[in-house]
Amino acid sequence: MFNLRNSLISTAFFCALSLSAGAAEPLSVAQGANVVGSQKVTFINGTIKMAGNLYLPPAYDSSQKYPAIVVAHPWGGVKEQTAGLYAQQLARKGFVTLAFDASHYGESGGEPRDLEAPIDRVQDIRSAVGFLKTLPQVDANRIGSMGVCAGGSYALHESQTDPRVKAVASVGAYDIGDATRTGITGIPVTAKDRQKLLQSTYGQLDKEAAGAPALVQSLLPPLSTINSDSPSFLREATQYYLTPRGAHPNAKNRFVVTSPALHVDYYPLEHMDLVSPRPVLLISGDRAETIKFSQAAYATAKQPKELYVIPGASHFDLYDKPQYVTPAVEKLAEFFGKSL
Repeated sequence: MFNLRNSLISTAFFCALSLSAGAAEPLSVAQGANVVGSQKVTFINGTIKMAGNLYLPPAYDSSQKYPAIVVAHPWGGVKEQTAGLYAQQLARKGFVTLAFDASHYGESGGEPRDLEAPIDRVQDIRSAVGFLKTLPQVDANRIGSMGVCAGGSYALHESQTDPRVKAVASVGAYDIGDATRTGITGIPVTAKDRQKLLQSTYGQLDKEAAGAPALVQSLLPPLSTINSDSPSFLREATQYYLTPRGAHPNAKNRFVVTSPALHVDYYPLEHMDLVSPRPVLLISGDRAETIKFSQAAYATAKQPKELYVIPGASHFDLYDKPQYVTPAVEKLAEFFGKSL
């Protein structure tokens, strides 16, 4: 039977947060109906009903039109986690922002639940852009997109063929295709590992073709199984997603085990040149295991482009550590302020 935990790529699936002793309290998504003019919204993505949180600037004036930003969440995440945090922070900078649950996740529709299908995630962003264009408070010619971790990679991919997106950014971009094929720093994936993964995945697909239901397993193991010898990605993911620090009841810590079959041949960053002449901003930490993805996107993109590296930050620090999120938000606000 397929067992994600036995795969070397298991710990590369989630992007999470680690806090050191004595660090500042992590930022979180503020709750309440009146937070930055927040409101629950729904929109249609083909046959799927999508759920999102729309955030308005503090000094919102209904007679004005505002630049807007779509914010996509990481694999396995939901809108109430780090994507919602960035959406709220950018709303405070004067933008209308939309954090939404991807199809198959959270309050959005889509079956089977917890399926991570890159093409669906890209279409989710495309539909979110279309939704923003319909809103009376949004300037339809000033829409940008961004995402965190895998959401960042999906946003970069979607923008390549969507001229409605006038500027695109990522925070800790995570190429789920390359990570599945080769791994990340500290967690390599060999050809043998990859073949074992595919054999297990397609073994399950054969069972489903014969009538078996989709197989869903835990994405992260219990906290009790984690120790100092565990890879840092796994330690930090569990510390965020499986504790009150970042846990949310709509993030189920599950995945459809056949999802990796959709990841192996996914190449989201190969055609970043298509975004030009629209601007691209790539944010990473200089200690991030995933910085190679931002570097790869930068290498294939054309001008105008910028790779903004935050000193001292790991990939996971950029989720909600204020000393790293604050400069990231300042840079994003500057970028979208000039580009939209």
